[in-house]
Amino acid sequence: MIKRDVFEYALVRVVPRMERGECFNAGVIVYCRAHSYVAARTHLDEAKLLALDPKADVAGVRAALRGVEGVCAGGESAGQAGGDDAGRRFRWLIAPRSTVVQPGPVHTGLTADPAAEVERLLALLVL
Repeated sequence: MIKRDVFEYALVRVVPRMERGECFNAGVIVYCRAHSYVAARTHLDEAKLLALDPKADVAGVRAALRGVEGVCAGGESAGQAGGDDAGRRFRWLIAPRSTVVQPGPVHTGLTADPAAEVERLLALLVL
């Protein structure tokens, strides 16, 4: 029997114009405590972004999405959060914020391979 562990995930959403409330999925963050694993994968659909806001800062949104991936990876390039454990980095990333790039609600599941879940969820919910 394959051992499956609990994992949590949140979508990363892009909200180009807060006053309109329109958003689209641009990534997923996966955390599995049993594996001390946290990772994010993102994909920016520039056409969607510009359809919702023709004046959007595409480079800025792309940089913010790379930042989410960087915090998950940890290390010096992740800044102050880089030295934290996987769980603290995940909790920091899913904290509500009023920015163009925002986390969605947290969901749970069971997995034998958290790294595969990141790719599966990206393909299912973002691409």
